[in-house]
Amino acid sequence: MSRERLYLFDTTLRDGAQTTGVDFKLADKRRIARVLDDLGIDYIEGGYPGANQTDTEFFAAPPTFANARFTAFGMTKRPGRSVANDPGFQGLLQSKADAICLVAKSWDYHVRVALGCTNEENLEAIHQSISAVVQSGREAMLDAEHFFDGYKANRDYARAVAKAAFEAGARWVVLCDTNGGTLPHEVERMVKEIGEVIPGSHLGIHTHNDTENAVANTLAAVRSGCRQIQGTLNGLGERCGNANMTSIIPTLLLKSEFADKFDTGVTPERLRMLTHASRVLDEVVNQSPYRHAPYVGDSAFATKAGIHASAILKDPETYEHVPPESVGNRRRMLISDQGGRSNLLAELTRLGIQLDKDHPRIPAMLEAIKRREAEGYSYEAADASFELLARRELGEVPRYFSIDSFRVMVERRHNANGELVTISEATVKVFINGDEEPLWSVAEGNGPVNALDSALRKDLGRYQDHIKAVELVDYKVRILTAGGGTEAVTRVLVESHDRASGDRWLTVGVSPNIIDASFEALVDSINYKLMKDGAKASAYVA
Repeated sequence: MSRERLYLFDTTLRDGAQTTGVDFKLADKRRIARVLDDLGIDYIEGGYPGANQTDTEFFAAPPTFANARFTAFGMTKRPGRSVANDPGFQGLLQSKADAICLVAKSWDYHVRVALGCTNEENLEAIHQSISAVVQSGREAMLDAEHFFDGYKANRDYARAVAKAAFEAGARWVVLCDTNGGTLPHEVERMVKEIGEVIPGSHLGIHTHNDTENAVANTLAAVRSGCRQIQGTLNGLGERCGNANMTSIIPTLLLKSEFADKFDTGVTPERLRMLTHASRVLDEVVNQSPYRHAPYVGDSAFATKAGIHASAILKDPETYEHVPPESVGNRRRMLISDQGGRSNLLAELTRLGIQLDKDHPRIPAMLEAIKRREAEGYSYEAADASFELLARRELGEVPRYFSIDSFRVMVERRHNANGELVTISEATVKVFINGDEEPLWSVAEGNGPVNALDSALRKDLGRYQDHIKAVELVDYKVRILTAGGGTEAVTRVLVESHDRASGDRWLTVGVSPNIIDASFEALVDSINYKLMKDGAKASAYVA
């Protein structure tokens, strides 16, 4: 039996940005977009071009995707204006997006109160806007805002909104549970009814999680005919969040009710990247991963020692609803590290390090990773530090230099103009491999970490040509020890950029001292660059 295609539409970069405490920088958006594309998402919504500087810059130089269609989000033309005379709408048409998703009112109450126009004017705006997108050569779709509330209040008008978009050429008409108050049985019934006027192959679903039913509502909509699914990675979104793609995707691929009927752009091989993708997002937004998250959480396949632990080892298929490795996670039990071994080998392969499962250095590598994770290190986003650790265990990383000491001073004082300023100065003493005399470097910066970074990169002798184009572009700090206050253990994630090659990489450092943790990440960054460049040294780390 042939299977139908389901299309995945990720809105993390827009809906996720509405999460309390989340503010994506341009580099964050680019990194998340790469992860989503690697996962096999069909549509990646980049944001609203023209709404803010970050989104405008993102669409001005859009990423190149291997799998996804880069999608812009915006409003239909405003009532009382033509398509050509609406600057916001024209900004969408002028963007470098592959597809454009327009949002429109589908509840007649909102048409009257929020838009201040007639129902007919709203329908005409939808028809003209969708037609203009189609004529521009882009794929057009409509998010029917508050569709389910509108359907309950005025069934005929909500259907008319959906039909207006479809008849104007919309590839997708997306039914939105905007306030998250609809329940699964209602979604299932209403989607079936709207399917009488619009084929399911053109229907999408967009749900919010205000009743903890966003995933259930999404699956109910799929059962009733929707073939596009909108959601966010880790369920980010305003208020209580959006439908969680991290739960929806593996359910579609691993549960027979859906897996036997549908295909997606996420292959079983790509699904193994899901936990990694989830952790990368957590690092980008600087939050601790939710341990009890389905499929990808640390506790999703964790069992304490006892009757279940021994039973799982003998017959894991009857005690775990899916194999943890299928989503890139691992089984966690004190009496077994087999899940860790397979996960490690998968990560090494992803980084281009091919090792047999019986390689003699694997146990030591696993032990080093477990020890460092217990100390607070996390390598989900810090691929460069992870690769350094692995290759050091394999004896493949030269000792390019060693740090004898460093010092940082921060002074707040009045300058010659009488202005109160804060000055940071760092001194680093380095021994270059093979040299008996140390190199001393001193630099100022706009903060202690910037000063340390400048001092460390200022003069590395024979290696200077390798690092002269390297710069620190992002810096994130997380306090790991709850209740520790100023004495808590700190994890620092540093992103570096090579202006010459365009490459970016992330490194991690952990210490009770934030400056020490930062410096460790900076040193890893330089070592990684030298290793990747194949810089020569006379000694290797055993």
